[in-house]
Amino acid sequence: MKKKILAVDDEADIANLVKLILEPVGFEVEAVCDPRLAYEAAKRFKPDAIFLDLLMPGIDGWDIFAKLRNDPDFAKIPIAILTAKSQGVDKLVGLHVMKADSYITKPFGIQELIDKTNELFRKKME
Repeated sequence: MKKKILAVDDEADIANLVKLILEPVGFEVEAVCDPRLAYEAAKRFKPDAIFLDLLMPGIDGWDIFAKLRNDPDFAKIPIAILTAKSQGVDKLVGLHVMKADSYITKPFGIQELIDKTNELFRKKME
């Protein structure tokens, strides 16, 4: 059975790029471009991992992250931050304060995204 990934990014090109990269290597990806629909999409789709942008209009990615982490259904689901925020302090906050499972900066490479995705699932099995 394919692992399911929810990709949330207000830029449709990025969300769909995640889908285009990961589906051919065996993942099922749902792309969500409206951050206000992210939580509902996660409830419906029941992903095995979530890729979440931080800088989105209308709702902050950190707010979505916190809502998912506080829901028992998603508390243990790996969440990878997928963002243009590339400063060291941003990564520190994402990985060590917020406890994201991975931090991927835009622009990202095809192999980098595949490797980080596989790493998410390896960590989950440990």
